[in-house]
Amino acid sequence: MQQSQAVSGSCGSAACLPPIKGFLETSFIDWPGKLCAILFVGGCNFRCPFCHNHPLVLAPEGMETIAFEEIMSRLAARKNWLAGVCISGGEPTLSPGLPAMITRLKAEGWAIKLDTNGSRPAVLAQLLADNLLDMVAMDVKTVLVQEKYERCTGGPVDLGEIQKSIDLLRQSGIPHEFRMTITPSLHTEEDIVAWGKQFDRSCSRLTLQNFNPRTTLDALFEKKQGFAPEIFSRLSALVA
Repeated sequence: MQQSQAVSGSCGSAACLPPIKGFLETSFIDWPGKLCAILFVGGCNFRCPFCHNHPLVLAPEGMETIAFEEIMSRLAARKNWLAGVCISGGEPTLSPGLPAMITRLKAEGWAIKLDTNGSRPAVLAQLLADNLLDMVAMDVKTVLVQEKYERCTGGPVDLGEIQKSIDLLRQSGIPHEFRMTITPSLHTEEDIVAWGKQFDRSCSRLTLQNFNPRTTLDALFEKKQGFAPEIFSRLSALVA
C-alpha cells in the first residue's frame, strides 16, 4: 500500500480549497508552448530523496498560506498575457478541495495544467470526467519495478495505482507528458530504455529532467551530481 498523509489545512469538504503555499506569477517552462502561472499546494505522500520542494512535503503547515481571493486578483491582472494556470505541489490530488478550486479557476476562463505523481487515479479520473483539466504532467519516478520505484519515492507505493493513472492519461485525449527526474545513483541507462518501452510515444510525450543537487529532502543527495550534459543529452534521445 502507498504511503498516505493528510494535507495540512484540508477540511474534508469540497468547499474548503487547498492551502496555496506558493505562487509563481509567470513561468515560461512549466507548460510546453504556453506562458502560465503556478500555484503550489502543500502536502505529499511520497518522500523522494532528491525532491527540492521538500518544505511543501515535510512541513507545509509552517509555510504561509496565500488567500485564494488574492491569487484570483493577481491572476486577473495578468489575464492578457497568461495562457493558463498550473497546479503543482507537493501532490495536489491529496486535497479534497482541488476540484472546487479548479472549477472556480475554470469559471474565470483559465486553462488548467495539473502536476501529479499519479498515486491517486480515482481523483485524476474524476477531474478528467468533469473536463476540468487541459494538460497533465505526471512524474513517473522510474521504470515500473517495485524495488526501484520505492527507492525513488522513499517509501511504499502501489504500482497498480501508478499504472492506472498512466492508462487514464494515455486514453484521455488531452495533452499530457510523463517525466522522470534522473540521477546516476538511482537510474541506469537500462532503466531509461525500459521506461521508454512502457509507453506508446505516438500519443504520449516523455521527458527526462536532470537531477540538480540543490537543497534536497535527503541531505545526502546534496553531495551527489546529476548526469554530465553530454550523457544526459544521449539519455534524453533514448525517449525522444
